[in-house]
Amino acid sequence: MKDLIAGAQPAALVRVGISRAPSARAALREVAAELIGAAPSFVFLLLPPRLDLGEFEAGLRETFLDTTVFGCTTAGQITPEGYENDALVALAFPASHFRFSSQLFKPLSPVAIEATARQAERMAAQFRPTAGRNRLALVFADGLSKQEDVFVAALHAGLKDVPVFGGSAGDGQNFQTTYVLHAGRFHTNAALLLLLETDLEFRGLGFDHFQPTERKMVVTGAVPEERLVLEINGAPAAREYARLLGLPVETLSPIVFAENPVLVRNGSVYHVRAIQQIHESGGLTLLSAIDEGLLLTLGRGKEIIETLDAGLDVCGEHGESPDFILGFDCFLRKLEIEHKQLAADASRLLREHRVIGFNTYGEQHLGVHVNQTFVGVAFFRPKGIAPF
Repeated sequence: MKDLIAGAQPAALVRVGISRAPSARAALREVAAELIGAAPSFVFLLLPPRLDLGEFEAGLRETFLDTTVFGCTTAGQITPEGYENDALVALAFPASHFRFSSQLFKPLSPVAIEATARQAERMAAQFRPTAGRNRLALVFADGLSKQEDVFVAALHAGLKDVPVFGGSAGDGQNFQTTYVLHAGRFHTNAALLLLLETDLEFRGLGFDHFQPTERKMVVTGAVPEERLVLEINGAPAAREYARLLGLPVETLSPIVFAENPVLVRNGSVYHVRAIQQIHESGGLTLLSAIDEGLLLTLGRGKEIIETLDAGLDVCGEHGESPDFILGFDCFLRKLEIEHKQLAADASRLLREHRVIGFNTYGEQHLGVHVNQTFVGVAFFRPKGIAPF
């Protein structure tokens, strides 16, 4: 049995099971044993890409017979120890504090915008509210579907005043296939929507560590449905991006992309449009929506550990610290942190701020799909519930 944070801190309301066992069945047995007595409304599983999914499905039928289980594959996990890459994480949301409704959207691509909004609206209407409780939605989408922008916007329209948070499923740094888990099966080209009701207060978080520079660029050639930029400023995209950085194009790499993203302005707010890789055409594949004519601004990073600490420093209505923070942290942030040899510092902050979650291929924050952003939900104990 594990509390959210080991050591002197009080136990969190959400119970956490962790396994680093090499096989799917063994890992499931270990986390199930750690959750005995948790009385969950549902369990959410965060999977490392190394586990065999066929064996995992069979193991689920042996270990979680009477429990509703959801989950997704990840690009890394945030455990009670901080950042990890190979751990199976199980979150047991207690039935005494959480009620849920779920919906699988499959196929996800292409998104039927009106139908998705209507389906979300019907789901919210059928999930009758309880007086004095709070509602939020969590969404977990195939991180390689290239559909999250449109899908989350459609959900936001259908759910109206219900805030939407979440993360895109990952596949380590393989970028081959990502999955969500629903009704005992893994699904690709799909998205999972969980509508939650809770007596816990919550606050949404969303922050990055980039600021705009003076270097601008215009997308002059693109394949929007593939999130592929072919030309920037009339030149091959990768070559022009490298020129703006003052680098040879052959030196472009995942860490260069992580430290030098492009930003898109929406009113007074800049959102990150992360670069995934160089396309064989000499273009750039992005992790968010892109189109011809779009004005991009090169981003410059601020101190990532300081912004992480400041962003996680949230309080409840009466100045109390969160009981726990459910976190969706872009894998490119973790890549930059590891490259700068700051993983130990970041893990310490994640522990101190009681964060549990995973590294994503994209983040969903209040109806907007973003990249290289930490998105989270900080939950606070209801009045009268002791912290021990």
